[in-house]
Amino acid sequence: MISVCIASFNGELFLKEQLVSILTQLSEEDEIIISDDGSNDQTLEIVSSFCDNRIKVFENSFRNVVKNFNYAISQSKGEIVVLSDQDDIWHEDKIRIITGYFQSNPSTTLVLSNLCMIDKNGEKLGRNFFTGGFNYSLVANVIKNNFIGCGMAFKSTLKPFILPIPERIAMHDWWIGCVALIFGKAEFLDQNLVFYRRHDYNVTSGTGVNYFRRLSYRIILIVELGRRYLKVKFN
Repeated sequence: MISVCIASFNGELFLKEQLVSILTQLSEEDEIIISDDGSNDQTLEIVSSFCDNRIKVFENSFRNVVKNFNYAISQSKGEIVVLSDQDDIWHEDKIRIITGYFQSNPSTTLVLSNLCMIDKNGEKLGRNFFTGGFNYSLVANVIKNNFIGCGMAFKSTLKPFILPIPERIAMHDWWIGCVALIFGKAEFLDQNLVFYRRHDYNVTSGTGVNYFRRLSYRIILIVELGRRYLKVKFN
């Protein structure tokens, strides 16, 4: 069973196209978990228009993307959890490739794929998100996050280590990626399985943040990873 987790907020511009690209790949046993963070546009109406029992909507008011993804992941029931943004487009073989990779590599607990960059109209920008491979070093990823949520899929066996995501963490993908490096096995798949849309309303943590705030994010990450490690070790 596959669980696709989407944290939505005012996603009316692109959500329909994203959901179509996902639903065509899912079986009847799979699910899409949408945790909506108080949208005041047509997001919920667009979701309801699909009339698809595989889509499960939870209305929340966190006003926080990390809390929103934390909730969506906590509601997932699938053996494989796939994270999705609300404004991208999936490659038509994304699920087949991801599930095949997990089957062929049973020790892998998290897969991160490459992304093809597109503009707001869906036109390719001629570049990929990852241009120089992937750095598996935990230290390197604490210094500079190499993980991106919309390219992630992980086994449900990793959920007890991921959840709950500490509230002070800057971004969910940063935390999940580092947790996978410590408690599991992360692998980078250099295939463009997502068309990653860049537009004026992207949510990107850290943009315009000063040096001391960026430093505090890393200190918090180190502290929380240490706490989670000790909790796992002694429980």
